[in-house]
Amino acid sequence: MLKYIGKRLFYIVCVFFIISIIFFFLYNAIPGDRAMMQIAHLQGKVSEEQFQRMYQDVRNQLGLDDPAIVQYVKWMGGILTGDFGFSTFYKQDVIDVVVDPMKNTIFINVFSVILALIVTIPLGIFCAVKKNSAFDKGVQVATIVGYSVPVFIIGLVCIFIFAVKLEWFPVSGMGTPNFQGTPWEAFWDKLYYLCLPLIVMTLGSLGGMTRYVRAAMIDALGQDYIRTARAKGLKEKVVIFSHAWRNALLPVVTLIIGWFLSIFSGSLMIENMFGLNGMGKLYITALMNQDYDLAMAVQLFYVVISLVGNLLVDLSYGVVDPRVRITE
Repeated sequence: MLKYIGKRLFYIVCVFFIISIIFFFLYNAIPGDRAMMQIAHLQGKVSEEQFQRMYQDVRNQLGLDDPAIVQYVKWMGGILTGDFGFSTFYKQDVIDVVVDPMKNTIFINVFSVILALIVTIPLGIFCAVKKNSAFDKGVQVATIVGYSVPVFIIGLVCIFIFAVKLEWFPVSGMGTPNFQGTPWEAFWDKLYYLCLPLIVMTLGSLGGMTRYVRAAMIDALGQDYIRTARAKGLKEKVVIFSHAWRNALLPVVTLIIGWFLSIFSGSLMIENMFGLNGMGKLYITALMNQDYDLAMAVQLFYVVISLVGNLLVDLSYGVVDPRVRITE
């Protein structure tokens, strides 16, 4: 096992550096002058000679006149030492810019993932046990519709119903402006503003996960060991949860771990639609404003999450199913 983990970690490091090289050269191939963007607001306010001197100083500071490979080495050296660069849009170090969006993204997605799992896993198991019943058919129709409809359509419908017509929730934002109260009251105020996007995120993920759990459980319930367990006189609950669900969990665990890893990545569509200050919205803002250091830092963070997530999925197989032995 340790040999396997060590080998996989070596592969992760190699893939990380390969992807970082690709991203670096792709972002640097985008048209635009980073130095000019930083001092463009000073043009016309200072003399032309002074402006050109400032422009050259910024280029030297950013290392834009160095060969591309030298720029990459300097950039990666900063990444490895915890220096993720400077955000030209927010005028702050990248590490300081991502702190609040990361907290907000984790806060939002933790609730969304937990709510979705609480609903989808029991619902998928029940539909598998009651296969082809009226309830199962109704759930299948609903999940197909939910799986097919884009999340922004679900968001617009929920905004129209719950915010415009019923006026239960605010349309956007993460809290009451100039809110005064205790930390506990501030928490509930924030949660109130996040109720609508949480509803949308949960509804958008119900269809796929419910069908996935149902299919895995139907396959497990059709195995010979299930018939043997029932023939021994075991209670149906024991057969379903101790025998069938344990084996059905193997294909489902990939999706579940992927969901938990999405806690860190954010949702581009939802965060922009509801004006939430999260990682997804931060990434879009960085791209739209050619804030390359910030965009590349966020992108590399997603890469690390994906690579580590794949390793966790493989390792989880051995935990879920004792028959799986990961040694190579």
